[in-house]
Amino acid sequence: MSSEPVLSATSVAPGAPGIAGRWTSSAKSGLGTALSAASPVWFTLSHGIVNEVYHPRVDLACTRDLGLLVTRDDGYFSEEKRHAAHACHWLHDGIPAFHLENTAHDGAYAIDKTVLTDPRRPVLLQKIRFRALAGSIADYRVHALLSPHLVNAGADNSAWTGHYKGFPMLFASGKGQFLALASSLPWAAMSAGYVGQSDGWHQLSETGRLERYERALDGNVALTGLIGFGPQEDTALLALAFGASEAETGYHALASLQDGYEGAARAYVAGWQAFQRDLLPLESGGRKGAHLYRASTAVLGLHRSLAFRGPAVASLSIPWGFNKGDDDLGGYHLVWPRDLVETAGGYLACGLTENALEILGYLRTIQEEDGHWPQNAWLDGTPYWTGVQMDECGFPLLLLDALHRMGTLTGEDLAGYLPMVERAVAYLLQNGPVTGEDRWEEDAGYSPFTLAVEIAALLAAADTLEACGRAAGAALARETADCWNEQIERWTYVRDNGTARALSIDGYYVRIAAADTADAASPNHGFVPIKNRPPESGTYATDAIVSPDALALVRFGLRAADDPRILATVKVIDAQLCAALPQGPVWYRYSEDGYGEKADGDPFDGTGIGRPWPLLTGERAHYEIAAGRLDRAGDLLETFAACAGPGGLLPEQVWDGEDLPERELLRGGPSGSAMPLVWAHAEYIKLLRSLKDGRVFDMPPQGPRRYLRDATGSAIRIWRFNNRIREIPPGKALRLDLTAAATLRWSADGWTSVQESRTAAPLFGLHSVTLPVADLPAGTRIAFTFFWTEAQHWEGEDFAVEVVAEPEAPSAVG
Repeated sequence: MSSEPVLSATSVAPGAPGIAGRWTSSAKSGLGTALSAASPVWFTLSHGIVNEVYHPRVDLACTRDLGLLVTRDDGYFSEEKRHAAHACHWLHDGIPAFHLENTAHDGAYAIDKTVLTDPRRPVLLQKIRFRALAGSIADYRVHALLSPHLVNAGADNSAWTGHYKGFPMLFASGKGQFLALASSLPWAAMSAGYVGQSDGWHQLSETGRLERYERALDGNVALTGLIGFGPQEDTALLALAFGASEAETGYHALASLQDGYEGAARAYVAGWQAFQRDLLPLESGGRKGAHLYRASTAVLGLHRSLAFRGPAVASLSIPWGFNKGDDDLGGYHLVWPRDLVETAGGYLACGLTENALEILGYLRTIQEEDGHWPQNAWLDGTPYWTGVQMDECGFPLLLLDALHRMGTLTGEDLAGYLPMVERAVAYLLQNGPVTGEDRWEEDAGYSPFTLAVEIAALLAAADTLEACGRAAGAALARETADCWNEQIERWTYVRDNGTARALSIDGYYVRIAAADTADAASPNHGFVPIKNRPPESGTYATDAIVSPDALALVRFGLRAADDPRILATVKVIDAQLCAALPQGPVWYRYSEDGYGEKADGDPFDGTGIGRPWPLLTGERAHYEIAAGRLDRAGDLLETFAACAGPGGLLPEQVWDGEDLPERELLRGGPSGSAMPLVWAHAEYIKLLRSLKDGRVFDMPPQGPRRYLRDATGSAIRIWRFNNRIREIPPGKALRLDLTAAATLRWSADGWTSVQESRTAAPLFGLHSVTLPVADLPAGTRIAFTFFWTEAQHWEGEDFAVEVVAEPEAPSAVG
C-alpha cells in the first residue's frame, strides 16, 4: 500500500465550530448489542457502515456514523456509503451481528465487515477486510472517518489525536462522555477536524491528502485515521470504545484489540442464543419465514437497557435523521408507554413472560404522582414531550391483567401493584373519556381507539381491584366503563352523510370527534385540525376524517367483528385508506395525514403526506382473525412480512409513490421514517401467535364477556365539570362526579320543587352523587347547582341536563 504523504503536524484544526450537526439515515439495515451489563453499547447500520452508536444507555446516541474513505495517489476518492453497493446479512437467524459486503460501483475495491459489540467491555468491534479488485492493495489508502455526537448532539464536541500506552488512538469527548477509536493495524496517520471545514472527508476529497491536525475543540468534529493495510495485511479490527475518561476509553479499546475478535464473537452469539432458547415455535413459512420471527424477537430484546430493568425505546433511529439536528434530541430513542406495552405483548406472545413482567415493574416506577404516564420519557422517567394520552394511562392496566391471567402474577403480587392501579383508575375516572391527544399524538377529543383502551382497562382494573378486596372501587370502575361503552356511537359514529350515502351504508366511526367542556360534539358536525398539514389546509370536518383506529373496538372486545357499524366502517376504511402496493394492501393512519415525505420525496419537516404503515396491516389481520377469516389473515401476514427491508427490519412507513431511486424511495419499500419500529415487530410476533392459536392473542376477555355475550348496558350517564353533558336519554340515572364534597340542590320542574342530595364518601378522588331521574320523560330539564361543604359557599351558577331520546343504532349481529 502506498504511504501517506508526510505533512507537518498542525496543532489546531481550522474552521471552528464546523457546520451545524445532522443525524443520518433512519432506514437501518441492522442493529445490535451484546446482552451483557459489561457492554452498554448499541450500534446501528445503514448504507454499509455504522451509524448511531449509543452509550451508556439506549436513549443516548454518541456518534453520527463511522465509515471508510478510499483514496489513491492518482486522485481517486471513494466513500463506501455513497460509492458502493451494499449487502447486509445476519450472521445467524435472530443473532443481531452482521456481515456487510460493500462493492465499489466502479469495480475498484470490495470491503467485507463483521460488526458486533464486545460482551466483556463497552466496545464496538468491526472486523474489516479490504480487497483490491482493480490493481493491488498497495495502490490504495483506506481511512476510517468517525463523526462523534456526544451525547445526543453534534455541537460542543471535542476531538483529538493521541496515544494510550504508546498505542495511537483517536479520541473525542462531550457532555462528560469519552470515546476512543483504535485499529489493530495501528493508524498510519491521524487527524481531528471540524465537519464541513477541515474534516478528513473534505481534505481527502479535495486534495487526496490528510493534514494531521491534532485537535478540534468545542464544535461539530470528525476524526480520521489511516488504517495500516499492506500487501500482507488485508484485515484489520477496529475498536470503538466508550468511557468516563480518555484513559478509560483507551484501556477498553486496547484490551478488546488484544483479546481479539473471535472470543468476543463467541460470547456475543452465546448470549443471544440463551435469550432465544425458550422462544415458542411460532416460525411461519412464506417469503420471510423463520428469520423474520427470530429477527423480530431480537429487535425487541436489543432495544432494552440492562441498567434499567424493563424499558425499551421505540426505535434506535431518528426519522428523516439526515434532515434533523440537535433540536431533535429524542428521535425515537425514547420510551413511549403505549409502545412499551405493545412490546410486552410481543414478549408474552413468544413466551418471554419475564421480560414482560420487567416492563410492568418499570411502568409502575415511572407512573406520575397523579396516576397518568408521561407521553414519552427518557429511561429514567423524565418526560420529554408533555402531552397526555389517555390510552397510555390504560395500557399498563391491561398488561397487569394479562400477566395475572397467565399466572405470572399471583394474588400476593397484585397487592404490590394496587397503588399503581388505584392511581391509574382515579386518573381515568377523573379525566376520561376525552383524551388530550389520540394515539397518533395529535388531536384531542373522543377517539374510538382511546375509548376502547380506556373501557377495556377499567374492566381489567375492576378485576384486579376485586381480587384485592376493593369491591366498591371495582363496581365504580365497571359502572363507568359501561356508561362510556354505551356512548361510543353517540360520540364517534356519524350517519346519513355524503360518504355514507355514496357507499350505501348507515354510517361509520370517525377518527376522532372534538369535545368542548359543555358536551360531546355531534360527530356529524364540528371540525378536526390536522397538525401535520400546512397551515393553509385549515381544519377538516369531523366526518371527513376516518381511521383504521375504529377496529380497536373489535381488538379490545367491545364490538363484534360482524357488528353492522363495524362492517360499514371497514367499507369506508378500505375505500379511502388502503394502498395497493406490490406486496399487498397496506393502510394509512387516517384521511389527510401529513406525517410523511413531501410529494417529491423531500423529508417530512413538520408537514408532508402520510404514507402507509405496515403495522396497520398487522392490525387489520387481527380484525380478520376476530371475524374468523384465518386464511385472509394469513395473506395479510405475508404482506406484513414483505414490508421488511433487506435486513429483515420492519419500517414505520413504506413509500407509496412512483420510484425515486435518487432518494432511495421505491414503491412498497421503506420510507425515510423510522426503521425498525419496535411496535411493528411486536405486532408481527403477536400476529404469528394469534394465527397459531386461531384467535386474537391479546384480546382482553372482560369486554367480550360483558358486552358481546351478556349485552350489559348502563343505567347512568355521568356529568363532570370537565365533561358537562347537556343531554341524557330517558331511563338513565344521572351521576355527578365532583372533586370535593358538596350538597347538590336540584329540580326537574323549573325550580317549582327542590330536592337536595349529598355526595358520598370519596372514591378514587371523586365525590359522587346519583340523581334518581330514570323515570323522567323526554323533554324534562334537570337543573342543579352545588353548595361546597368544605368551602361553605354556593357555586353561584346553575347547570342543566335535558332528557332527550337518542336515535336507534343498527342492531348488532352475533
